[in-house]
Amino acid sequence: MIVVLAASAYLFKMFGLIVLGSRQLPKVFDRCLGLIPAALLAALVAKDTFSIGQSLVIDARVAGFAVAVIAAWRRAPLIVVVVLAAGATALVRAI
Repeated sequence: MIVVLAASAYLFKMFGLIVLGSRQLPKVFDRCLGLIPAALLAALVAKDTFSIGQSLVIDARVAGFAVAVIAAWRRAPLIVVVVLAAGATALVRAI
């Protein structure tokens, strides 16, 4: 599955290069394409925080997520955000 996904991603990129050639995308599309990785990462984090399988859950991971959001908002370094979130999740699970 990983090989198939990697090959399809590569083919999509090559298809874009072949179709566009040396032409530039409009600035609106260029800005939107720059936001896709952040949106995808946010969607994956939200899915993994609030679900297990097909069910919606609220457990200790939500506390870690909340602490991570606050730490990132306060512009803490990434390692500090991760350690604080893991610590908060572990603390809530221990209680």
